[in-house]
Amino acid sequence: MKTDLAKVFTISGEQGLFTYVAPAKNGAVVESMITKKRLVAGAHAKMSALNDISIYTMEEEVKLQKVLENLKNELADNDAPAGKTIKPEEYKALFKKVLPDYDEDRFYPSHMKKVCDWYNALKKYATLDFLTEQEREEEAKRELYAKEK
Repeated sequence: MKTDLAKVFTISGEQGLFTYVAPAKNGAVVESMITKKRLVAGAHAKMSALNDISIYTMEEEVKLQKVLENLKNELADNDAPAGKTIKPEEYKALFKKVLPDYDEDRFYPSHMKKVCDWYNALKKYATLDFLTEQEREEEAKRELYAKEK
C-alpha cells in the first residue's frame, strides 16, 4: 500500500512521525509510527503534514515528496545517514547529489538531518512508494462516496 504524505505528520515537541487516525473534539487522533501509541494532538499543537513541506532551492521550492523520491533513487536500499556522529558535511554532500541547487542560506544541515530521519522512519514503518496528487484525490472521492452511503 502506498504512503499518503498528507496523512503523515510531524508534531512540534514530539519525536518521530505520526499517522492521522481520526478527528477529535479539539484536534486530531494520531498514532506514532514507531510505538503505535495513539494520542490526541490538540488544536494548539503545531502539526505539519509531510505533504505540505517543501525545501528551498535557488529557483523554487521543491516538495518533500520529490526530495524523498530522489533520496530513494540515490540510496537504493540503504538507509539515509543518521545519528549524532554524522557530520554536517556528510549531509551536505548527500543533498548536493539529491537536490543539487538547494538554497544553502535557508536549508541547513539540521533540516537535512530531519529529512533523513523522516526518510528512514518511512522506509522502516511505512513505504517509500507515495500516493500521487491524482491518487490522493481519487481516494478522497472514494471515502466521501462511502460516507454518503
